[in-house]
Amino acid sequence: MKKLSLKKSLLLLASGMLVLSSCGGTKKMVKAEEPPAKPALMWFDAEANFGRFNQKDSIDYYLQKIKSLGFTHAIVDVRPITGEVLYDSKYAPRMEEWKGAKRGDFDYLGYFIQEGHKLGLQVHASLNVFCAGHNYFDRGLVYTGHPEWASMVYDPEKGIISIMEEKHKYGAMINPLNEEYRKHIINVLKELVGKYPDLDGLMLDRVRYDGISADFSPLSRSKFEEYIGAKVENFPQDILTWEKTADGKFVPKFGKLALKWFEWRTKTITDFMALVRKEVKAVNPNISFGTYTGAWYPSYYEVGVNFASKDYDPSKDFDWATPEYKNYGYAELIDLYATGNYYTDITIEEYLRNGHSVWNETDSQAQSGTWYCVEGSCQHLRTILKNNKFMGGVLVDQFYNNPAKLSKAIAMNLKLSDGLMVFDIVHIINKGLWKEVENGMRAGGPADERTIK
Repeated sequence: MKKLSLKKSLLLLASGMLVLSSCGGTKKMVKAEEPPAKPALMWFDAEANFGRFNQKDSIDYYLQKIKSLGFTHAIVDVRPITGEVLYDSKYAPRMEEWKGAKRGDFDYLGYFIQEGHKLGLQVHASLNVFCAGHNYFDRGLVYTGHPEWASMVYDPEKGIISIMEEKHKYGAMINPLNEEYRKHIINVLKELVGKYPDLDGLMLDRVRYDGISADFSPLSRSKFEEYIGAKVENFPQDILTWEKTADGKFVPKFGKLALKWFEWRTKTITDFMALVRKEVKAVNPNISFGTYTGAWYPSYYEVGVNFASKDYDPSKDFDWATPEYKNYGYAELIDLYATGNYYTDITIEEYLRNGHSVWNETDSQAQSGTWYCVEGSCQHLRTILKNNKFMGGVLVDQFYNNPAKLSKAIAMNLKLSDGLMVFDIVHIINKGLWKEVENGMRAGGPADERTIK
């Protein structure tokens, strides 16, 4: 039986049904449907789990394990950052090995779907979208024939260079404007949805720019000039420059066109999301269209993403947003949204007591404020997302040295968000953190308190 999409499942009523039996018109009470539990998503990263999940019995065991703990979704990564895929495709090479491990001789994603559905789990496929190379290993599509796809980044010391030269960054991110690449990734997504009609959803990752330093290619300059209807006299200085601080770090200094540049980049990403949604829904109208982003909205403009509601105006709260920036909020495009509440401070009280700043993966500099703890993030997300739901994410390896806090992070996300996303199962397995996960799921509240209202 085809599973209900998340949006449909949220509409199920908890009330019972009263029907008439076919015998003598006697009234018969039918057992009430229990309200659906808040979604709980477990992520299966492709590279980190490649060796373990090339065997069917491992898939069986861990699907049963997460089901027993109350998880409702398996998020299966099938396109890691190299641009290779974990299924047979006519558009992308299949990943045959990773770090010496060979792929199993079976349909990896198909088996996840089959066995997950037997357990009542939803199975969503995750794909890294604007990334097609691993810089640590010089591996991936940008290294095997398409270096022109790679993003051009504005390095503080070297100027404008290919991201392939930035070996301290593991992901070779793509210029989201490259038309050849856009056609490629849309073909990959449409093929996947058509190939697996029983797949419950897509969870798109890295639908963004690399950071504030990207993309400064001639193509980006030309498209931006089209957008503003004028030439950029000094490029990239009219956008931004780099300023060296006393401690030797470089921080961006905005030029006169910076805010318009941020607005335009965000429009580029939102327009792409709208296009992809339309394309995959044309193949399978029932597919859940989902995405993952970081939760740090105050600095997420740096990657060109506005995951807020179109009804929220960030220009009233942040100096990097133009009044037009709000037009490119994409929350209403998303069926299932997961966001990374990747903070080691759980409560606002704890954050205020510790008083430390946070430097996230996509940030150009450290950030501070109540956004940067799990409780505060959930509260702020409610404001910017309006009535759109979100699954609060937990990064397990942040709690290696304090496993008890993993339980608290899970519980807080379950209580204050509309569900939970745990990244990644490999960390739980390698460190034996199953008890902490179980404790967090239980502490998230009794079943009747952890249901969608």
